[in-house]
Amino acid sequence: MTRRDFICSAATACVATPLTRNATAAPARPRRLADVGWCWDGQGLNGQWRFSIFGAGEGTKWFGLRRTCFMFHPNTAMAMEKLRDTGIEEVVCDISKWEYQKVEHPDYKGLGAPMRMNHDGRIERKCREAEIVGRLSLKHPFLTGAFDDDLYGQIKSAHVKPDDYALVHRAVKSINPKLKHWGVMYAHELKKENWAGFTDFLDVVSFWVWKSKDLVNLDRYVEQCRELFPGKPINVGCYLRDFTLLDAVPMDLLKHQWRFVAKSVADGTIQGYSIISGKLIDMHPEQATWVRDFIKAN
Repeated sequence: MTRRDFICSAATACVATPLTRNATAAPARPRRLADVGWCWDGQGLNGQWRFSIFGAGEGTKWFGLRRTCFMFHPNTAMAMEKLRDTGIEEVVCDISKWEYQKVEHPDYKGLGAPMRMNHDGRIERKCREAEIVGRLSLKHPFLTGAFDDDLYGQIKSAHVKPDDYALVHRAVKSINPKLKHWGVMYAHELKKENWAGFTDFLDVVSFWVWKSKDLVNLDRYVEQCRELFPGKPINVGCYLRDFTLLDAVPMDLLKHQWRFVAKSVADGTIQGYSIISGKLIDMHPEQATWVRDFIKAN
């Protein structure tokens, strides 16, 4: 480099430096509800509803979302390809599996139909599914987590100890350490002793209020959840159907929940939300349409 080149280079740097120093950073864009929302997708059966016209990934797309909790079906490469082709950008897969059970007709042997779902929450099954999800995530990077549904119910009924559940957590991380370990908890399970020894295993808390009449206490419940799982991201579950009423969530309570979700997303109290579910859109169109419009507006 000649002396002239050096002077020119230095001069250019001097001119550029004040511009860089004085540049104003663009303000952070407020988080939109569509950016932090998940929808459960998949065809589940339990006798309360008919088959939906919305398949895996399609309910998510209908709500204007891009993140799916993939439920009720085997975790396979074909399923991931289907979700990718639907336009899904992020997926968590269930490892506490809901599976079809066949019910035989007494007069038509061998032609029975899958009429209900059975929940397989055994530790060994969860570990096996977690490893399947881990392997899939290496080929499908948009798969970012393993989802353990109705977690405390299985802990209680099977007398699962923290050392037992540690096997599941290790399985989630064994193939892809970046995978997030999601676990479901309900408002009626908000007792410290229920979760003693388990809190460190969850990366994301999926939090639900089972009875819609209790949604009036949602702000208090979430604060209690934050105390039980300090520093853990909380994803608030939002039902379209109240399975205790065998009917849609009443509109006044539905609106109350979603106003809380919008406020809590904006102030950072919660990470996001999940909707149950794509398969209920055409069963409860009033609730589903209101939710879709609310997400779009916020």
